[in-house]
Amino acid sequence: MTGIVFDIKECAVHDGEGLRTTVFLKGCPLRCIWCHNPEGFDKRPNLLVKPTLCQKCGLCQRGCDHEECRPYDRCLHVCPVGAISLSGKKYEAEALARHLMKNKVFFDASGGGVTFSGGEPLMQHAFLIEMASYLDTHIAIETSGYASEEVFKAVLDCVDTVIMDIKLADDTQHKKFTGVSNEQILKNAALLKRSGKKHLFRTPLIPHVTDTVENLAAIEAIVGTSPWEKIPYNTMAAFKYPMMRMEFEYDNYIRENKHES
Repeated sequence: MTGIVFDIKECAVHDGEGLRTTVFLKGCPLRCIWCHNPEGFDKRPNLLVKPTLCQKCGLCQRGCDHEECRPYDRCLHVCPVGAISLSGKKYEAEALARHLMKNKVFFDASGGGVTFSGGEPLMQHAFLIEMASYLDTHIAIETSGYASEEVFKAVLDCVDTVIMDIKLADDTQHKKFTGVSNEQILKNAALLKRSGKKHLFRTPLIPHVTDTVENLAAIEAIVGTSPWEKIPYNTMAAFKYPMMRMEFEYDNYIRENKHES
């Protein structure tokens, strides 16, 4: 079993208890307009070009014989200033697990472990489940909860802690700002609460979107007695979008609605 990973962050302290290694899996069915990991949208590797470094020399577009460069119509290796990179690497589950477990002594000493994030880790649930079978440590996931009940239950069975976002309580607003309905998310949130699995709900506080009094009150009613954490907006969210030739839709929303960001 292989999976596509776009980042591995060691010594993470905000992705669960203790010292952790966070594995960011590519692919996400949501398109939150404020997302700070747009390279996690597509399950396939993405080309990143840093416009502030590019010297417009044209070397990367003169063609090459590297097989890995063909899908991107430019050479990934020739840039003299390192302005070109690829986000996304294929890993075999067992090999990646061996790599992660090199930090087991730190996991054990701190009560930490491995966290799967994204993107949306449930999009690569088969890879995640196989990975879990090789990991001899605490396992957590960070998820939007957007998956079928069957997939959600299967992943619950192989992890120790679930950190789940509830971004917007109203379905119409959820569709507007994330591109998908929250119906299945709320069903899975209720399932999670009943499961007895250790969990934490999170809400990103996006100005003029999720941080409204009405939305937070509605989410509080959904969460009930479960632990709930409100996460400040990441003001650096926009910086990756130019590298992917994408627009940061949150800025457009703020301008069009004459809000102050």
